[in-house]
Amino acid sequence: MKQMLERHIPPLAARHPALMTVASATAGLLRSMAIKLYRPRHRPREQALWERYPSLPAVRCQLYREKSAGSNPTIVIGGFVPDATEAVEFQRPTLRRHGSIYYLNFPRNGFSQELFEGQLADLIDDLALNGERPALMAVSFGAGLLVEFLRRAPESIHEKIRGLVLVSPVLCTADLIRAAGERSGGVRMLESNLRKIMGADPANEYDLNRQLERARRCFQALFEAGAENRPLTTRHLTIRSRIFEVLEQTSNLGGYERVLALKRFAVPCGQRSIYSGPSLLLVAEDEESVLVPSSPTLCLVRDHERLRVMLPDVRLRKVSSPDAADPVAHASLIFHHHAFNPLLEDWLERLHRHPLWAVV
Repeated sequence: MKQMLERHIPPLAARHPALMTVASATAGLLRSMAIKLYRPRHRPREQALWERYPSLPAVRCQLYREKSAGSNPTIVIGGFVPDATEAVEFQRPTLRRHGSIYYLNFPRNGFSQELFEGQLADLIDDLALNGERPALMAVSFGAGLLVEFLRRAPESIHEKIRGLVLVSPVLCTADLIRAAGERSGGVRMLESNLRKIMGADPANEYDLNRQLERARRCFQALFEAGAENRPLTTRHLTIRSRIFEVLEQTSNLGGYERVLALKRFAVPCGQRSIYSGPSLLLVAEDEESVLVPSSPTLCLVRDHERLRVMLPDVRLRKVSSPDAADPVAHASLIFHHHAFNPLLEDWLERLHRHPLWAVV
């Protein structure tokens, strides 16, 4: 059945775009019925920040929950795009088998690392009140946010986390921007955009807006490149629609403040532990299609001793494709889910079926 759908849906989409638009909208509606807004009962950190910074409510993350009967929840943090609710579309059944899924979608009109960390800590505490210890799953830029959070989080928060999943982590600016004089690797269009945004004068609204509009087109082009020559199902088309919607709805200020958050990430040195519990690090075989060769994160991944200082109980897995002509690219959870999902499922089974393994 799966092969039949993959064979027939692309030609159908080409012949009947209106029909596929309806199908995509239906798929999106079904997803929205399953994924609902969620508000923790106790939010002391978030509320304290609101009192100190009255403008912060406009840049708070939107928190969603997808309920499940399982008792082992997962908190998902996406990358720049798509939202967390779309980033793991093809991993949702796997995660839902173990427990409810909680998604942190970034705000559209700004970003605050401090508020993000307060919301995440409040959610972890909220789940602890129900006797639940979540696994935290973060993708690309989201993994950098999570690592920064763990560096500063108290031990009382660490103890309430069952485990970590880091997918194609981007842990610092130098992962995406080459050192002076380096010519190979990375995505030149993405790197060029980041350089110009980071170097832009915030007071020069025209220049900043121009650079951020270029960045929007860059992310659209990256998705379209990943989709090229692939059979796209209605789920793929729904995600594509949501990605483009997020890009259109995110204000220039929102994009700029996310880039500033990336700029503030500390370079991973591997000299001290950030989390001592079980962790899974999924690295794509073709990370260098996005990350530059001198990437500090790639250097850390290749140095197992330093990696185990930072994550003492880490399982490092290279995600590879059986098709040599279609290597797994950076954070390609949507197009290479068949390569990511078995590794994720195996690790979650171990994590949740052997409680002693998850003791921090």
